[in-house]
Amino acid sequence: MPLPLRHIAVAAAGAIFCAAAWAQSAADIARPAAVIPLESEPAAKLITYPPLAGPLARGVVIIQFRTENLRIMPVFGNAAVDVSPHLGHIHVTVDDWHGTWAHTSEDPVILVGLEPGKHKILLELADPSHKILSGETVTVTVPEQKAPKAKSHEHGQPDQG
Repeated sequence: MPLPLRHIAVAAAGAIFCAAAWAQSAADIARPAAVIPLESEPAAKLITYPPLAGPLARGVVIIQFRTENLRIMPVFGNAAVDVSPHLGHIHVTVDDWHGTWAHTSEDPVILVGLEPGKHKILLELADPSHKILSGETVTVTVPEQKAPKAKSHEHGQPDQG
């Protein structure tokens, strides 16, 4: 008994799909290989965004960022420099202060308590040995904070309690 034409068409389409999938090489797939030789990895890059306006109006500086070709992790030391893909952290310096701190997560950098006025925040992408790979300076103006209004009492009389 002959097969219905529909079954023949489905079988032929399946055979063509399997042959095409088998013939596809790793170079044909649009994604990077799981393991890239360390010397072939592109340079690490830091991209920063302007501080969030809402929190800044309250005096809180929140700087979002992202990295390319490097993962931010709390890993340090010369042995970690050879890990692939690259690992690192961010050195944060505020207003040319002589100190810095290491930001070791992909969470935004958050600064609270800066004096009102203009500030420079230097974010530097560093490898696990603290070698600087790239950097960005974010300039921000912290507004003067208005003191909260005093609560008024009935009849203008102070509390007696």
